[in-house]
Amino acid sequence: MNDLKARFEAAFMPNYGVPPVALARGAGSRVWDVDGREYLDLIAGIAVSSLGHAHPALVEAVSTQVATLAHTSNLFLHEPEVLLAERLLGLLDGDGRVFLSNSGTEANECALKLAVKYAKANGRTYFVASENGFHGRTMGALALTGKAAIREPFGPFGIDVRFVPYGDVDALKAAVDEHCAAVFMEPTQGEAGVVPPPAGYFAAVREICDATGALFVADEIQSAIGRTGTWFAFQHENARPDVLTLAKGLGGGLPIGACVAFGPHGDLFAKGDHGSTFGGNPVSAAAALAVLTTVERDGLLANAAAVGETLASGMAAVDHPLLAGERGRGLWRAAVLTGPHAPAVEAAARDAGFLINALQPDALRIAPPLILTADEARSFTGALPAILDAAAPGKES
Repeated sequence: MNDLKARFEAAFMPNYGVPPVALARGAGSRVWDVDGREYLDLIAGIAVSSLGHAHPALVEAVSTQVATLAHTSNLFLHEPEVLLAERLLGLLDGDGRVFLSNSGTEANECALKLAVKYAKANGRTYFVASENGFHGRTMGALALTGKAAIREPFGPFGIDVRFVPYGDVDALKAAVDEHCAAVFMEPTQGEAGVVPPPAGYFAAVREICDATGALFVADEIQSAIGRTGTWFAFQHENARPDVLTLAKGLGGGLPIGACVAFGPHGDLFAKGDHGSTFGGNPVSAAAALAVLTTVERDGLLANAAAVGETLASGMAAVDHPLLAGERGRGLWRAAVLTGPHAPAVEAAARDAGFLINALQPDALRIAPPLILTADEARSFTGALPAILDAAAPGKES
């Protein structure tokens, strides 16, 4: 493993640093590193590997498609992309149109360009997003990202974005008027630490946008495709947006993103306004179709809800000075710590055979495959006290 790390460091730009583990293979909710050590994967490639690793349905769909037609570009159409768009619209039970991309950031770029067209056609001049929100790292998506540490080094940006405290309805009302083009919002802030808003907040965003004519753009890059126990997180409050962005779990490990615009907003683009050479790739579309079919067939929405509660109750039962509590919904959770101990806890969990993610100094992301079993969840929560003991100040290795 050390040799592979050295080669990685020599070959790649230093933006990631050197990851601590080199993975070689996976099966179900488990992965093995190049030295043969086994881990329970509670990250799933950052909420991506919905079906876990080497799932037969995904393997079959991808293998069959790549042996048939691997790429067409947008100069030609193919049935998998049409089937996928139709399937997404069916799940959303609405009149809309779809743009397929390669990533969540690209899906948000599409949403932003739609909003810019809407703004120019309606005399609207600015956008609203959340403090500590995350929408991507390309220049358009980054303009909407309310994390100063990653945003400010690359400014100024070409659009006027006003940031409001997440979850504060009064602040949002004060910020959004008839000159606002769009409100970009996550149903729970993912990269900020899996931070949910107060109950009713997403519905309030919908009402504020209805009252002012601003577009409501919901960034469900992390939260959709069963992650919270429903197909889409906005369904928990019946607050359908005007534009919805998807990625991560949609492809089950294959790169894909989608931007869905409802009603007249689906017709905002004219021919040539937007495009993507790889967007709607047949292999990624086939993978996404396999994910959607398997989630439905195997009852993985209900599994995410039930096993998520097992995780939550197991963490809540742990009494430890490093653990403040847990938050989240379904299989999208954070273990909240009493101080900046997350890197040490991540390392201790890894030593114990569990992969989790220290995404904030005091918060650990737990976003396992949707196939995670209750017994697997309990194996982690049962080991958590010893993990926290090993990470206690003065005990870090």
